[in-house]
Amino acid sequence: MRSRVTSPITPGNLAAVTESFSLAYVPGVTPGKWVRIWAERLPRTPLHLIQVTPAEAEAKVRGREADAALLRLPVDRTGLHAIPLYTETTVVVVPKDHFTAAAEEVSIQDLAGEVLLHPLDDTLDWPRPPGELAAHRPATTADAIELVAAGVGLLAVPQSLARLHHRRDLTYRPLTDAPGSPVALSWLEEETTDLMEQFIGIVRGRTVNSTRGRQPEPAPAKRKKPQQQRTGGAPKPKRGKPRRRS
Repeated sequence: MRSRVTSPITPGNLAAVTESFSLAYVPGVTPGKWVRIWAERLPRTPLHLIQVTPAEAEAKVRGREADAALLRLPVDRTGLHAIPLYTETTVVVVPKDHFTAAAEEVSIQDLAGEVLLHPLDDTLDWPRPPGELAAHRPATTADAIELVAAGVGLLAVPQSLARLHHRRDLTYRPLTDAPGSPVALSWLEEETTDLMEQFIGIVRGRTVNSTRGRQPEPAPAKRKKPQQQRTGGAPKPKRGKPRRRS
């Protein structure tokens, strides 16, 4: 369930906010660092993580089941904000005894003639993977990894997914001329709330003293010096040193 902030967040009331914020994220994306910073800055505002498939991430935001999502581009940006955060390297997952395992990196041309798996949840923005496509498309990347281990074919994925599905009998190498996998923070255009601004500031590395997305704390009023009490009559002359008589 999503929550809304009923009053602006200020440095004076950050710790008193009791609403929550929900964040969906796709496999391979690790929001742990940002979650820790959130807990330090807004200790009384829970951040709920929702792990989703790549196909579900956009729908979770549009359906208001999550305040924001860490997802992979491209997405339909109609009505959505999407801040690109970083781009992952694409790698090819191969059995350890495959000839490409001896190289530090490979190119698409190196995979000519190789069978490439193309799972239905593939997130790489290309018309088709290189090489010869397998006749069957696995449902998920996890299923495709199992087929690589069985010697059915190879798999091109973002590097974080290769690490996520690591197996001792498999390895991976950077695929130099393949498209990368951009990761972005996305949320509804009309839902840029104060809490949303707080999370945007965190992922963008803003300091806790940044005033963007919250009302700045008013500067303390300058204390006026007390005025000297006035008395009636003419001012008394200042006394000087007595002059010596000649």
